[in-house]
Amino acid sequence: MSDRQEHWEAVYRTKASTEVSWYQAEPAISLAMVRTALLDGAASVLDVGGGASVLVDRLLEVGLDRIGVLDISSAALETARNRLGPAADRVEWIHGDLLEYTPAEPWDIWHDRAVFHFLTDPEDRRRYRDAVLRSVPPGGHVIVATFGPEGPDRCSGLDTLRCSPGQIVEELGPGLELADSAVEVHHTPSGSDQQFVYARMIRIEPE
Repeated sequence: MSDRQEHWEAVYRTKASTEVSWYQAEPAISLAMVRTALLDGAASVLDVGGGASVLVDRLLEVGLDRIGVLDISSAALETARNRLGPAADRVEWIHGDLLEYTPAEPWDIWHDRAVFHFLTDPEDRRRYRDAVLRSVPPGGHVIVATFGPEGPDRCSGLDTLRCSPGQIVEELGPGLELADSAVEVHHTPSGSDQQFVYARMIRIEPE
C-alpha cells in the first residue's frame, strides 16, 4: 500500500463521511456544472477522488448513461456503496490512484473537487494532466475545484496547492480552454470557512 493510499484509508476509517472537512450536504456548484455539460451533449461522468461524497447520489438523478467514481480509498468507496444500496449497481466503482488511471473507454466529464489541491509536487500535477488527457476526448468537459488563493494551506494533515481558475488552466497546460468558473465559501462541519474555486474547461483539438 502506498503512503498516499495509507493516509486516505486511515482518514475514512477513523472519521464518518459527514465529519471530514470537505463534506457537502448539497454539491450545488459541481452539479450545476455537470448539468451545463449535459446540455452540451455529455452523457458520462467520472468523479475522481469522489470518496464518500454525495455527488454520486445526485448524478444518479440527472439522466447520465454512465457514472464512475474513482478513489484511492477502498473505505471511502465502501461507504458510498453502502449508502446507495441497490442503486450502487448503476455506478462504476474504481479503486486506484488516479495518477496511474487509464480508462477502458473515455469519459465525457471529468470532475474533481478532492484531489488536485493536494498535488504540491509538479511531477504529480504533470501525471494528473496526463490522466485527464487519457480520459477525456476533445469536446469533453473537465471540472476541477481547488482551494482558492484565500483557502487553507493545509488540509487533513497535508500541504495544499491554492489556485485561481486561470492558474488551474495553466497547470493543466495546452489542450483545455476555460468555459466558466465559480467561487465558493465552503462551511466545514467543524464551523470554519474554506475558499474553493471551480473551473469548467473544454478539451480542445490539438493544433
